[in-house]
Amino acid sequence: VQLAESGGGLVRPGGSLRLSCAASGFNFGDYAMSWARQAPGKAHEWIACIKGDGSDVLYGDSVRGRGSISMDNGNNTMYLRITKMAPESTAVYYCAKAKAGSNWLNPSSYAFWGQGTQVTVGS
Repeated sequence: VQLAESGGGLVRPGGSLRLSCAASGFNFGDYAMSWARQAPGKAHEWIACIKGDGSDVLYGDSVRGRGSISMDNGNNTMYLRITKMAPESTAVYYCAKAKAGSNWLNPSSYAFWGQGTQVTVGS
């Protein structure tokens, strides 16, 4: 299993973020996927998850109404878009793959993580 996040960098306050997660080493559409982040000095925070076939999604409170998670099964890539970014959203953002047969709605089901991409919100 390999997961590679990209798209991080500097985002202006109020701006939008779009991240990609390129997956390989498994049948991408067979597994739920998720995004999480970890800010400096803070706990790991789950952001959103999506079923392997893309038929259902769930968002955490911190991005609900501003976030959009999607999958392109043809390109084995997952995306995350967040609008109205604020400085407190500065963090390393990670994508993750669910364990086989797990409950996709449970954040603890996601056991395989990428290396993360740094996102800094500032001017």
